[in-house]
Amino acid sequence: MNLPYFDLTRKVAIVTGGATGIGRGISDGLADAGATIVLASRRVNVLEEACKEISDRTGVATYPHRLDITSTEEINTLVDDVVRKFGHIDILVNNAGVGGSEKPILEMTEEDWDFTVATDLRGIFMLSKAVAQHMVERDEGGKVLNVASIGAQIIFPNMSAYCASKGGVIQLTKVMALEWIRHNIQVNAILPGYFETPMNTHFFATDIGKKIIKKNIPAGRLGQMDDIKGLAVYLASPASDFMTGSQVVIDGGQICW
Repeated sequence: MNLPYFDLTRKVAIVTGGATGIGRGISDGLADAGATIVLASRRVNVLEEACKEISDRTGVATYPHRLDITSTEEINTLVDDVVRKFGHIDILVNNAGVGGSEKPILEMTEEDWDFTVATDLRGIFMLSKAVAQHMVERDEGGKVLNVASIGAQIIFPNMSAYCASKGGVIQLTKVMALEWIRHNIQVNAILPGYFETPMNTHFFATDIGKKIIKKNIPAGRLGQMDDIKGLAVYLASPASDFMTGSQVVIDGGQICW
């Protein structure tokens, strides 16, 4: 079936934290739809391996680029390098993030708070600003996908900085959407629940992990990478051109429980 409104051929997408976990699922989905994929994170060897796997499987062009999302200098270098190499940026997926220090508020340090907020909120602001400036100057629109969390809507104990940052991502998404709609830039947020990743597979296979799934997720299972691919393609494609400032929860029903 030919679905041109989901076709991302000739689009260039930056995905932060896109080599592993949910970011990798999103990257794979965008590549399946034909997009050129730029993966950005701290670990260059992991980026290079992921880029090769994506390119070998789909045939799309890929580009690994080191990025510390807390560094404005590295953010600007990333945007400049991608524009220099490919000529334009059409899609930005702000996926890089940390869970932060799992401590009660009274035990958190200023450094704990600052690191989580700098990664999960400030980084999204700075990178989105840099990419949107390019999109505005190019005057052909674009898409920004901010990966937040159900932690923006429900509370996880001992994760105050994380929940506050993710809540901030939702509000930032709305402001970006309102300010940039006149430039034909759509900005939406994805709020994942518990997804299976290489970092948590072992834990969720334990008795405790299985109990958490049974207690918290009505669907009775963890999210898989295939579950997020279609949503990412939809939000990055012309199919969602009339959708901006929205937040899409993908959690197997967890926030409804």
